[in-house]
Amino acid sequence: MNKRALITGVTGQDGSYLAEVLLEKGYEVFGLLRRTSTVSFERIGHLRDRVKLISGDLLDQNSLHRALEVAEASEVYNLAAQSFVATSWEQPVLTGEFTALGVTRMLEAIREVNPEIRFYQASSSEMFGKVTETPQTEKTRFHPRSPYGVAKLYGHWITVNYRESYGLFACSGILFNHESPRRGIEFVTRKITNAAARIKQGKQVQLVLGNLDARRDWGHARDYVEAMWLMLQADAPDDYVIATGESHSVKDVLDVAFGHLGLDWRKYVAQNPAFLRPAEVDFLLGDSSKARARLGWRHKVCFRDLVVEMVEADMELEKRNARSESFQASGA
Repeated sequence: MNKRALITGVTGQDGSYLAEVLLEKGYEVFGLLRRTSTVSFERIGHLRDRVKLISGDLLDQNSLHRALEVAEASEVYNLAAQSFVATSWEQPVLTGEFTALGVTRMLEAIREVNPEIRFYQASSSEMFGKVTETPQTEKTRFHPRSPYGVAKLYGHWITVNYRESYGLFACSGILFNHESPRRGIEFVTRKITNAAARIKQGKQVQLVLGNLDARRDWGHARDYVEAMWLMLQADAPDDYVIATGESHSVKDVLDVAFGHLGLDWRKYVAQNPAFLRPAEVDFLLGDSSKARARLGWRHKVCFRDLVVEMVEADMELEKRNARSESFQASGA
């Protein structure tokens, strides 16, 4: 019998890549879908006939019980969250409900429905925030600098608590920044690659950003979802930092993205203090030695190749958009 997995946040970047990975491994995959008037299936459109969607919401305990009973999953991957850091200052309470308490609701549902289910929680490098040591490991002290980071930290510790209190196979992956062509346009890497493509094609004249000196450890989402799966195949549950071990600035992203298209980003990029965070996270760099040693995980896509892949995808996207606009304008 094939393994069965339930993914929350299945329509997001990580959820779509994870669904692909699990399907390739022979899983029967279920996705928890929060009903809204603007649900987008763009990232999983090619999987719609293979992923079984179940209506549910991290704010609704009963729907999580039902989803677990319907899916009969042996593995649950909790990727759903209010995941945009900037929004967490505008909607701190909602961020806490989804990103923090939503984890508790799912863990409690697992405990009550089937405590044998293996659980993965998507923790974040934003929990480190104002870092106290570099690189950051599983033992580095947390000091989150946003409502999002605080909410993620609650989700992380409640996962540890349920593991220690109830013996659940519950793991947290402390994932550093991971990107792809499926990244939301509001995130800085995708904002840059899409703007570079639009500027190259004459559709945009300027890109406005905040802190260009912030440094992050950027990897490819496709590599990172493999680590999620590996955690739930281990003999014992634990928490792992997943990172490339390389740090790059926002300026480095601009150099690669615009440079790949033969452009000098300095001619097109402006800074606006309005885009700065109330409390900035200046430098993140992860040490994934534990994951490499115990799980055999390695990242495969380097920083430059990641950014170039995103630029090429956005170039193609903008060309398709142009063709569509031309078709509509012709009245065909």
